[in-house]
Amino acid sequence: MEHLLGMTLEELKGVAKHAGLPAYAARQMADWLYKKKITSIADMTNIAGSKREFLQAHYHIGIFPPVKRAVSSDETVKYLFPVDAGRFVETVYIPVEHRATLCVSSQIGCRMNCVFCQTGKQGFAGNLKSAEILNQIRSVREADELSNIVFMGMGEPLDNTDALFRVLEILTSSYGYGWSPKRITVSTAGIHKGMKLFLNNSRCNLAVSIHSPYPDERRSLMPIEKTNPIKDIIELIRQYDFSHQQRISFEYIMFENKNDSVRHAKDLAKLLSGISCRVNLINYHAIPNIALKRCSMNKMQLFCDTLNTKGIMCTIRTSRGEDIGAACGMLSTERLKSTKEKTV
Repeated sequence: MEHLLGMTLEELKGVAKHAGLPAYAARQMADWLYKKKITSIADMTNIAGSKREFLQAHYHIGIFPPVKRAVSSDETVKYLFPVDAGRFVETVYIPVEHRATLCVSSQIGCRMNCVFCQTGKQGFAGNLKSAEILNQIRSVREADELSNIVFMGMGEPLDNTDALFRVLEILTSSYGYGWSPKRITVSTAGIHKGMKLFLNNSRCNLAVSIHSPYPDERRSLMPIEKTNPIKDIIELIRQYDFSHQQRISFEYIMFENKNDSVRHAKDLAKLLSGISCRVNLINYHAIPNIALKRCSMNKMQLFCDTLNTKGIMCTIRTSRGEDIGAACGMLSTERLKSTKEKTV
C-alpha cells in the first residue's frame, strides 16, 4: 500500500485523479498531511466520505513510531525506526542553546564504507523512501520544537537523490512545511554528479566530508576518493557562489596522529583558499575493531587556530550523546545484531 506522506503536490494530483477527485483535492490532501499533520486519512474531513474510504483502501498515511528512544545526559536523544527487511535507521535530536537540530537518515546502511563509520560496516540494504525520511521528522517527540534539519544520519543523501529532492521540496514549499532552505543542511561524502544536481536545484546548505587535504590519505579513510577525487569536488564548488544565503561547510573528523598536524591544517587552508566556507572540526566517536583514535583537544584547538589564522573560518563541534552511542550506526547495529541472535 502506497504512503501519502512523502508525496509532492504533483504526485498527490495523481492520487486525486485515481480517487476520482478534482485536481484541487491534491492541495487539500497536502494541507492535511503537512500543515495539519494528521495521522489518519479519516481526518481529511473536507473530502467526501466515500472518497476517503477509497483512499483508505488504497493508501496509508505513512506514519510509524520509533521502536526505541534513548536520552543522553546532555539531552541529546537518539531514535531507532524500523524499516524494510527487518532493518533499522537512526535519527538524532540535538538541542543546543537556541537551536533544536534533527539529524536524519537517508539510507538503510551505506555504500560509501568509510573506515571510521559504523553504518558502512552494515553494508547497503537500500534507499529510504521519501515517506520513511519524512516519518523520522514527523514522529520524533520533539517534532514541533525543531529549528534545523541535517541530512547527516545513516547513508549518503546524494546517493538517494530521488527521495532526497522530494523531501526537500516538501520541507521548503508553500504547500508543504514552508521551511526556509537556510534551516536545512545536506551532508555528502562527495558524489560529484549528485552534488551538481543539488547545487543546481536547491538553496539548502551543503556540508562536504573531507577529513584530509591529501588524496592518498583521504582514500585510506574514504574509498569514494578513488572515483570522486576531492580536487574535482573542490573544482565543482568553486563554480558556485556561497557568499549569500546558501552556505558551504567542510566536515573534518580528527584522528590522533593521522590527520591532526599543523601541516594538515596549512594544506587544508591552501586547498580551500578563496571559497567562502566554514570548517567544522569533529572529534572521533570510536567504533569497535577500528584502530583509529580520537585527537586531543589541544591539537584540535591548534588546528582550528591555524585555519582561522589562514583566513578559513573554523569551529570545533562539541561531541554530543556519547553515552547513548550517538555516532551513526551504533544503535542500529546493536539492534540488528540482537534481532539476528534471537532468530538463530
